[in-house]
Amino acid sequence: MRDAAEDRTSTDPAGLSGIMTMMFAVAGGLSVANVYYAQPLLGAMAGDFGISPASIGIVVTMTQIGYALGLVFITPLGDIVDRRRLIAVQSLLLCVALAAAALAPTGGLFVAAMAAVGLLSVLVQTLVAFATVLALPAARGRTVGIVTSGVVIGILCARFISGVLSDIGGWRSVYLASALLTLAMAIALYRILPDHRDHQPKPSYWSLLRSIPVLFIEEPVLRRKAGMAFLIFAAFSIFWTSLALPLGAEPHAMSHTVIGLFGLAGVAGALAASGAGRLADRGLGNWTTGASLVLLLASWAGIAMLHTSILALIAGTVLLDLAIQAVHVTNQSAILAIRPEAKSRIIGGYMVFYSAGSASGAIASTTVYAHAGWIGVCILGSAVSFIALIYWGLTLPRRKSLPPAGAGACTTG
Repeated sequence: MRDAAEDRTSTDPAGLSGIMTMMFAVAGGLSVANVYYAQPLLGAMAGDFGISPASIGIVVTMTQIGYALGLVFITPLGDIVDRRRLIAVQSLLLCVALAAAALAPTGGLFVAAMAAVGLLSVLVQTLVAFATVLALPAARGRTVGIVTSGVVIGILCARFISGVLSDIGGWRSVYLASALLTLAMAIALYRILPDHRDHQPKPSYWSLLRSIPVLFIEEPVLRRKAGMAFLIFAAFSIFWTSLALPLGAEPHAMSHTVIGLFGLAGVAGALAASGAGRLADRGLGNWTTGASLVLLLASWAGIAMLHTSILALIAGTVLLDLAIQAVHVTNQSAILAIRPEAKSRIIGGYMVFYSAGSASGAIASTTVYAHAGWIGVCILGSAVSFIALIYWGLTLPRRKSLPPAGAGACTTG
């Protein structure tokens, strides 16, 4: 049963107003962007702190490790506390972590600050879970699609914004600006979001954490989607983590601003992926996933042409982001339907695999680039994408019998 606060936000047939849905999308995009600002700046950071290009991927990896820890220890709190207050506190602490990253005097302290940034950026998952609580079940996929599109646009625009700010005021200015923006976001969210307390008995924090592995044992859909998340975001990170290295070197020698523009190329793909939520609502989630994985594998053909055709690289970028975000939307639509009382734990557990895939892809990508160049990165990305497609085929649910006449034939699981 939805409480009074939820009912006050239900201003349209979808259970969540269009304005509030967009607020969730914008806030999610702003918060998750903090995890990705570093990617086009890795070269500048390596020079500033004296870290080798082969090792600079540790910045992204430690941020993702922090993100994974936040998913396990912070995101589940949304199932037992008022999400409005949780969002406000996370935002304020994130502001402090961003300021520490901007002012870090050494590489070690910077990496530690970025781990804290990752830890607290799981704010975005609290926002996603809150949005799905407020939306009616029939529109869950559409809501997830809109909010996820906002998140993805935040990720992609982060590279452009960080590039522009870095060229103007150095890479540290990126994190100072983000700290101020995050503070403004915290104030706005606390004023706009509804209270979400249902006054029902809640489990203790530690029993909440212990229940996360139980969910994976009991829910095969969650296991399948988590494995897929690991693979697709490993491919995502393989591409985006290393892209700045060849573009910033000769013969291209692009500025941070120009490198960041490639993030905008992926926005078209992210916007198109929002339609995946509507397909999931119609019961076509599995087949949307399969088609998207084919596009993901195909995208590497254009990406591999970086040194010969920038247009082909842009086309590959659009395809890659479209494919990965479409799969991500259908994954979330499926898992958020299985345990309404455990949305925060489910999304947190699922996103641990997202973060693990991103961290693995980041360190593997920069290492392979140092030894085999851009072609080596593309071979690695293609291999991971092919494994994801095979995994989808092997884990596709098989029907044991034909449904009764007139019954729905497709599921999103």
